[in-house]
Amino acid sequence: MEQLDQIIKTLSLTMGAAWASGINLYATILVLGFLGLTDNIVLPQKLEILMNPMVMSAAGLMYCVEFFADKVPGVDTGWDTLHTFIRIPAGVLLAAGAVGDVNPAVAMAAAIMGGGLAAGSHVTKSGTRLLINTSPEPFSNWTASIVEDVAVIAGVWAALQHPVIFLVLLAVFICLALWLLPKIWSGIKKIFRFLGSIFKKKTLGTISSDDRTAKKSGQV
Repeated sequence: MEQLDQIIKTLSLTMGAAWASGINLYATILVLGFLGLTDNIVLPQKLEILMNPMVMSAAGLMYCVEFFADKVPGVDTGWDTLHTFIRIPAGVLLAAGAVGDVNPAVAMAAAIMGGGLAAGSHVTKSGTRLLINTSPEPFSNWTASIVEDVAVIAGVWAALQHPVIFLVLLAVFICLALWLLPKIWSGIKKIFRFLGSIFKKKTLGTISSDDRTAKKSGQV
């Protein structure tokens, strides 16, 4: 029974760290580092680096930058696009580190699952925010950003303190994400088609204007 509990706790930490990193990597590092530094949890040896003051300071600085960038429509989309190349690899590393010193095959499996989960949470977040940005008012954007930050902090805490509950909620999130992603993709395609039609109209308008100018010049 004790061994089963340990497996559940390790799985919860592994998946929790990967899931959270796909949404807000810097908040995830700060929460894990702070809880480890204050002896609220015992981090696996490979994750003890998160308690290093330099790592926590860098994560804190980047979290402050992200806190404001994530609340500006348009800027948040650019930020999310850039962090596609940061959050997902970080999810792989955190998941692999969370399993501790085990069989390399287990660490590799954890890295693969962690990378997939980080990618899923990142795409769900960034796609949803892109659709929210079509709204002219900024309040929905601010609300979504704050909810995401709270969800990451609460999620990491739940993964460590209530692993079974977290794993159940994670399964619900995965099902919801699988249901939402096709709808998000459909919405994004509509946005690009709309932007493409506007660009096409402007281009045709410019060409027509140039043609009229050319005709007038020829008549003169």
